[in-house]
Amino acid sequence: MSRTRQWQERWDAALMGNYGTPQVALARGEGARVWDVDGREYLDLYAGIAVNALGHAHPAVRAAVDAQLGTLGHVSNFAVSRPVVELAERLQELTGLERVLFTNSGAEANEAALKIARRLRPGGGFVACEGAFHGRTMGALAVTGQPAKRAPFEPLPGPVSFVPYGDADALAAAVGSGTASVVLEPVLGEAGVVVPPAGFLEAARAACDAAGALLHLDEVQGGIGRAGAWLSSSVTAPGVEADVVTLAKGLGGGLPIGAVLARGEAAHALRKGDHGTTFGGNPVACAAALAVLRTVEDDGLLDASTKLGERLARGVAALEHPLVQGVRGVGLWLGVVLSAPVAAEVEQAARAAGFLLNAPAPDVLRLAPPLVLTEEQADAFLAALPSVLDAVQASTRVRA
Repeated sequence: MSRTRQWQERWDAALMGNYGTPQVALARGEGARVWDVDGREYLDLYAGIAVNALGHAHPAVRAAVDAQLGTLGHVSNFAVSRPVVELAERLQELTGLERVLFTNSGAEANEAALKIARRLRPGGGFVACEGAFHGRTMGALAVTGQPAKRAPFEPLPGPVSFVPYGDADALAAAVGSGTASVVLEPVLGEAGVVVPPAGFLEAARAACDAAGALLHLDEVQGGIGRAGAWLSSSVTAPGVEADVVTLAKGLGGGLPIGAVLARGEAAHALRKGDHGTTFGGNPVACAAALAVLRTVEDDGLLDASTKLGERLARGVAALEHPLVQGVRGVGLWLGVVLSAPVAAEVEQAARAAGFLLNAPAPDVLRLAPPLVLTEEQADAFLAALPSVLDAVQASTRVRA
């Protein structure tokens, strides 16, 4: 029995079944490469679901974590610690937003953002989009536009109105005096990296202004350089200013951290005791996040993400393979749209060929590699992809 299978069996015996059985058992990583417990090497093209912005074992993150653990590991929010304040100040500078609240994850950040909206408009409802994903806690799940995820846990907080993503008229019709906030992803991530049509986020901003509602942009997956900018909305809707922005994933470079950033009345809505989190603003996680931000800036990774994303997109589009219908996305955040619902099979075949990617939808592959991915690594994937697709095409024909 392989060591991978041994670890899978131990996983199944000890952990709950909500994730199923992972198909790889990883032992170590370096940059955009990882190795499993049997010593097999893979190119990591999903980065822990868009989390590992600097890849694995980055020296800047390791040094920051080690130095912080040598001074203060955890202090709670009953004490000021330097990394927390410095990270909040840096996020203010990078985004232009006024105040910051730290959490442990993206779902928690979205929960806090919903409470901010309710504090400003008591009893108000929310408008969200079909296909959107905002997390699995009860409030975040309530505004997640995927019925299969919501149904087992209803009734959920509300009221929530869902509109088609990209339909500006439907969104405007749904927003009114009883709306506390409009919750949007500047790019739909879990739905398959869907970029909004021109003018959609601008229309959302106008609808919120007319109704006195908050515009909440969920940048949990798309923020911190993934789209080639600090915020993906800067790429998909330049000039649109949100009242509330939520971050997580890439911010900590692998450590758990989330953040709510706000401006105007939303920045001052929460009163003492309205919200809290024991581990939110942990000094070690904040030190790691500061190292991520410095490295992204110092190493020019925003520009690199844009250029390398374009290189990958051009390469995929040029394949002219029957299974490839198109490619979409921004920066190093791409959805390869397939002509048949075989994304799970392609994911499996790619893994067998030494590439880890993700299938968020039956006909979409998601590429969200570390921002430190090299041109050579991107080209290696592009060179291998036709054979991967050929293998899937052959196997699905046999089954048919």
